[in-house]
Amino acid sequence: MLLDRTRSLLLVIDVQERLAPAIAEGGARIARTRLLLEGARRLEVPVLATEQYPKGLGRTVADLLPWPAGTEVFEKIAFSAVREPAFTDRLAARERDQIVLCGMESHVCVLQTALDLLARGFAVFAVADACGSRRPESHELALARLRQEGARVVNAEMVLFEWLERAGTQTFRAISRLVK
Repeated sequence: MLLDRTRSLLLVIDVQERLAPAIAEGGARIARTRLLLEGARRLEVPVLATEQYPKGLGRTVADLLPWPAGTEVFEKIAFSAVREPAFTDRLAARERDQIVLCGMESHVCVLQTALDLLARGFAVFAVADACGSRRPESHELALARLRQEGARVVNAEMVLFEWLERAGTQTFRAISRLVK
């Protein structure tokens, strides 16, 4: 199954000020998330984002701001974003069945959100190089479990080039420059 930008939604989970510095390879994970956000902006893929208890973990890291136009950010307490009614309502209103998922931490909030999305019938694409955990083994275990449960594990470039579909356009050239 290929990603289709007209069916996709990018979901950024909890890339926050006090959490990000503790994530293994956190800078690289944030850079890949920024790349996904830029691709979503250029290709008009809607973006939703969450912040887990921002009073304690801070807001989204500055490297991901400003958000693409139309991005909605939801505060949450539940580990799974799907367990927050306001988020679930907005997700349903977007009418997208492919969820491209990235964020922190892979083995907690990303995993639980993905499992709940899968249970609701969404096609979930976990972006391995744009997700992270404090410990690399926790990240790897989360990816293995996601595969086991039916999510597709991809990387940021796979997402972007599937959204693009073809070369030879201005958007292709712009995104190709970002990837290099």
